[in-house]
Amino acid sequence: MWFWLSLIALLCWSGSDLFSKIGCRDASDRLSHLKMVMAVGIVMGIHASVEVFINGVTINLSIILTYLPVSLLYIGSMTLGYIGLRYIELSISSPICNSSGALTAVLTLIFVGAEDYSPLALFAIALVCVGAIGLGVVDSLEDNDLRAARQKAGNYKYAKSFLALAMPVAYCILDAAGTFADNRVLDMLEGVVENHEASCNVAYELTFLFAAVVCFIYVVLIKKDRLIPKMEAPKYIGAVCETAGQLAYIYAIADTTHFAMSAPIISSYCAASVLWSRIFLREKLSWKHYAMIALVVVGIAIMGLLDV
Repeated sequence: MWFWLSLIALLCWSGSDLFSKIGCRDASDRLSHLKMVMAVGIVMGIHASVEVFINGVTINLSIILTYLPVSLLYIGSMTLGYIGLRYIELSISSPICNSSGALTAVLTLIFVGAEDYSPLALFAIALVCVGAIGLGVVDSLEDNDLRAARQKAGNYKYAKSFLALAMPVAYCILDAAGTFADNRVLDMLEGVVENHEASCNVAYELTFLFAAVVCFIYVVLIKKDRLIPKMEAPKYIGAVCETAGQLAYIYAIADTTHFAMSAPIISSYCAASVLWSRIFLREKLSWKHYAMIALVVVGIAIMGLLDV
């Protein structure tokens, strides 16, 4: 089941990438990242309410505080990622951000061990990691003429800068730390809290809702910024995709036996994000992009066959 949950998370989060980019790419809106946090927090808060009041998921202050470090790492990384979307193409940002899965897999193999994985499984992990990291490398070293052509087609111009690359890199580091800590916390709560995956997910969603309230107070009440429905709609579509992906993700990584395989699969949603950026945002790709995407797809296919 971990494999299919990982694929669902991959598809939903690539959709979240696309709509978050559409919602945050206006460089003139200096608060777009906080508005995106508001959208995600509101949608996650609604889902948390359904889980608690309808599905009877257990939640209390102890669970929220236990999961709080993980929640803060995720929310912090996502906020930095939203800032980066104002200054860099999705086809560059997403691969760099989602190299975190490769970093997570390496951390897992170092600290947990690789003895439970066959050579073919390790090869598949390596393919996905190389593909995810390779996409970031290819984009960052891209020829300036090709970059200019892509930006012309998409009607958006970006200049390479330290800030533009620093945001997705910071996302990568924080998200990798969050993913690694997430697996450890879930393992710690197993047997202690009934349906601990759902409880942790609700704790995360409620923390995100609190972050949304703080952002609302700052953006609307303090800064007096207007929320225009037409501009906010893509953010909420992205928030729905983000929430659905998070739900699939939390159950996928709860399978600690396959964690070093599920993490890089999920992180490879950057491959789908790059494709969506080409189709919907008109960002052009080179053969090198497609070569890296092929590595990711082959790695995922091998992992799926190993789980049959």
